[in-house]
Amino acid sequence: PTYIVDYIVKNTVGKLLAGKTAKQAAKLKILDPSCGSGSFLIGVYQYLLEWYRNYYQEYQLKNPNRKVPIYESMTGWQLTSREKKKILLDNIFGVDIDAQAVEVTKLSLLLKVLEGESQESVTNQLRLFKERALPDLDNNIKCGNSLIASNFYDKVQMDLLSEDEVYRINVFDWDQEFPEVMKSGGFDAIIGNPPYVRIQTLKEWASRETEFYKQTYFAASKGNYDICVVFLEKGLKLLNKTGKLGYILPHKFFNAQYGEPIRNIISTGRNLTEIVHFGDQQVFSGATTYTCLIFLDKVAGSECQVKKVDNIAQWCKSGKVIEGKVDLKNVTNKNWNFTIGSSSSLFERLEIMPVKTKDIVDRISQGIRTSANDIYVLDLICKNETLVTVYSSKLDKRFNIESELVSLFLKGREIKHYRTNHSGQIVIVPYISRNGKVSFVTEVEMKLSFPKTFEYLLENKEYLLNRENGKMNNSNWYGYIYPKNIELMKSPKILVPDIADRASFAMDEFGEYAFTSGYGITFKNTIKESSKYILGLLNSKVLNFYLRNVSTQLRGGFFRYFTQFIEQLPIRLIDFNVKSDRTNHDRMVSLVEQIMALHNRLKAVNSPSEKKVIQKQIEVIDRQIDQLVYQLYELTDDEIAIVENS
Repeated sequence: PTYIVDYIVKNTVGKLLAGKTAKQAAKLKILDPSCGSGSFLIGVYQYLLEWYRNYYQEYQLKNPNRKVPIYESMTGWQLTSREKKKILLDNIFGVDIDAQAVEVTKLSLLLKVLEGESQESVTNQLRLFKERALPDLDNNIKCGNSLIASNFYDKVQMDLLSEDEVYRINVFDWDQEFPEVMKSGGFDAIIGNPPYVRIQTLKEWASRETEFYKQTYFAASKGNYDICVVFLEKGLKLLNKTGKLGYILPHKFFNAQYGEPIRNIISTGRNLTEIVHFGDQQVFSGATTYTCLIFLDKVAGSECQVKKVDNIAQWCKSGKVIEGKVDLKNVTNKNWNFTIGSSSSLFERLEIMPVKTKDIVDRISQGIRTSANDIYVLDLICKNETLVTVYSSKLDKRFNIESELVSLFLKGREIKHYRTNHSGQIVIVPYISRNGKVSFVTEVEMKLSFPKTFEYLLENKEYLLNRENGKMNNSNWYGYIYPKNIELMKSPKILVPDIADRASFAMDEFGEYAFTSGYGITFKNTIKESSKYILGLLNSKVLNFYLRNVSTQLRGGFFRYFTQFIEQLPIRLIDFNVKSDRTNHDRMVSLVEQIMALHNRLKAVNSPSEKKVIQKQIEVIDRQIDQLVYQLYELTDDEIAIVENS
């Protein structure tokens, strides 16, 4: 969108132009290393044209007898076409992997040269200066992969590359393509909207390219990174010693594990100058992307301006944001949370609490991945101690199967605040725990001990054998492709979905549930606190406030409840030698037991009036738990107000 282009140009090129003369401004070199069809370069060019026109107008007023490259037309003062061409050739540079996009960019810039010009004025200037009407942009706008250096040719056999990879590996030699810029130390400004591509997607059809990034860029050294972080590293390298960078890109790398290397580069260089964080606000129409604007200076700084936009329309109209400054001494390779405003002091106080969730948990584990839910997950009709009757929508049949190989099945969206909304499905788990270890139930065991389950699986044998191109074409044909965390499914645990609009931790007290799209939490044996006490903390408004400040926000007020965020939550442990602490612990356990019991009652009643009464009781106890947590964490009235209004 134009407002994004304008903001980035103003806060990079605009700052570089401050206090400069036209002669000094002519030396500025501005690059978009993934220019696409040229939105940012056109924005830069427009900004420069207006800046030069205003500069020359002011200069003319002060020096009426000096000639300047502007003239007065019917629509106002205009730069001469010769001056427009000079600005374009001196200042604007771009690279893109797509040859067609490069041609579109060139054409758009050339049309900008002619904008506002009459045929007569162009003809007169051509006659006067005896030069071509439009400049040759071949030396300014280039086709190539701006991330891949020329020595890449030496590392791969080009004749072995697929057609897609040949296209992707369009090598770009910066020293030969823009030699004057590189000899002078690099670009003054780098701007743009680098591509957002997760590397596992790129691996599918450009494996050599992804390997090159991993070997060449520190930003690509950890996990399934997004290619936009490589553009950040490359952009910093291409800046000259006083250069400025401005990008729009996803803010996921602020908190993702793969973002640690690029966070390390930027924090070590103290390059951050400004962040405009859009949270769950959508900048791009037709695509759900969670973005920010990031501004970097090559020169090390001391602080970063942080702006949080919770309404883009208001921001565009009035500039309304929540803003504050962050000391760059506090910005490291750890998660970037950038808490500002009235809530920052409370967040910082909670952040320095010594015990975090990661210190008390034994595991925070993902749910199961059966790789064939339509076979393993079935609708429960009825059950007894030894058998369950189920319905398979895939086969449109009922079956009886042994209950020992079955668990109740929960999807993440069925895990709620202190409760589960079980939809009545079960999952077949063809594994048994023996002496604390989980092992696959072999065909011999299955036929002998679980014949009805085996009979059902046999009806699906062909499909199960052929999963993932025949990967399961062996004696384990009815096993999970990824049999992880199976033992957790049969264990007591706290459950949480991976995405929720509020703290949604629930207790699986007896290990009844196998789950997907969420996490199961178990605690160390050394932890004396009841898991129900910890459940009360996790579901409280205080820890929900904290998680919202460290997590990734999604549309509709939803947040990610991933391991990396849950493990940061500050936990108030109990000193059991202190009577008041023991009392608070026991009260929390009692309140949590009451709220869980009420939720179970709520499921059983049908009367709307009775449901309403129970719901009111649940709300009262939930508030009592929050009040107890405020007391445990010693929040002031002002801090409580911050939490309540967050």
